[in-house]
Amino acid sequence: MRLTCMFSFILLFGAVGLVVFIHLQDPEEIVHQQTPGIKYNMGFQQPKKDCVSSNNQDRRLRKNTADRAATVKQSDSLEPPESVPTKLQSTDRRQSSVMFAMKDQQKGEEINSIKLYKRRRRFIIKKSPILISMNSSILNLPTLKYEDRNNSKWKSLYQIQGERKRIMRETCSKYKSNNRRIITPYHVSRIFVEDKYRVLYCEVPKAGCSNWKRVLMVLNGLASSTKDIQHNTVHYGNYLKRLDGFDHKGIYHRLNTYTKMLFIREPFEKLVSAFRDKFEHPNNYYHPVFGKAIISRYRVNATKEALRTGSGVKFKEFIQYLLDVHRPVGMDIHWDHVNRLCSPCLIDYDFVGKFESMEEDANFFLHLIGAPQNLTFPKFKDRHSNEERTTTKITQQYFAQLSPSQRQQSYDFYYMDYLMFNYSKPFEDLY
Repeated sequence: MRLTCMFSFILLFGAVGLVVFIHLQDPEEIVHQQTPGIKYNMGFQQPKKDCVSSNNQDRRLRKNTADRAATVKQSDSLEPPESVPTKLQSTDRRQSSVMFAMKDQQKGEEINSIKLYKRRRRFIIKKSPILISMNSSILNLPTLKYEDRNNSKWKSLYQIQGERKRIMRETCSKYKSNNRRIITPYHVSRIFVEDKYRVLYCEVPKAGCSNWKRVLMVLNGLASSTKDIQHNTVHYGNYLKRLDGFDHKGIYHRLNTYTKMLFIREPFEKLVSAFRDKFEHPNNYYHPVFGKAIISRYRVNATKEALRTGSGVKFKEFIQYLLDVHRPVGMDIHWDHVNRLCSPCLIDYDFVGKFESMEEDANFFLHLIGAPQNLTFPKFKDRHSNEERTTTKITQQYFAQLSPSQRQQSYDFYYMDYLMFNYSKPFEDLY
């Protein structure tokens, strides 16, 4: 009789242990067995303003993207995250849970139910699509037509493009580690889409972005001439589609088959242009949002009027804000790095144009994609047309207001843009 009872107790012990073992199966071990694939957040995207976008919207988008990227990084990591127990810890936990279940089976079953709910919930979260996994671009710069190969002008411009892309790739290879090539919605949020001529354009403010959007609207048949399109129509009309507005298949297809291009500008010159536009003219967004915070933090004995309106920010104060690691207000796309705006180390851009040679580069690009011959890049100044464009001479006048240390820190701030796009040092005393 005693032997029978002991045998029954062992069977019961084994059955309870098996049930608890199954319920406590570590969800991380399940997730790691999934085949990696294309993942993308399919949530609703808020519309964004062009070139004059809200800093708060950009900051929220970056925070959400970072949170999502952290979630995927945990599920894909070869090392178990700190919040997830290792296999040895899981084994010890299962054994202690079995002993606990023998002492109080009802309480153990309640705990197991909670564990099972959390396990299923965590599995669903980690299985949800979040990111797009990319390899490399299929399409390179469109080849020159046969009749253009003997044209010295087109041939020279084509070679310049090859050299710019080579420098960009070498810089990315040396300073960036993007072997996995994970592209989040934030990385493509500033890319505009033109489906008729299969063009993707990454918007870089103060580098001809307004006129480039006019060109895209004409290519798309939304206007007959770039001269017919007003500034507010360009930036607030929402006529152009953004790449992050498509589903993951649409994004993947366009990144791999469309001609991707961006236009950049000398970083210091681009910065001065943004300062002149946003702080030296009336502005009902940049003055109250950025101006008030900058004057309050960096101006000694600021007047009540300046603190109230945020008008009259000085260039030196603006640079103090830019270089401050504890800025009183966040970054803005008009003075952010091109490397952050367009992610050239993640996205294989086929064409890299420069503001300094805008007319030549832009018209060469339009020729390459087969645009109508009567369409040329507009030369007119979009805003403050009576004011002189920001030139190298004007840029040097503004930076002469700074100390050598501030100039050096500003150069360090934009160092990757200078290096990646092969711009020379703007001052001889920089190192």
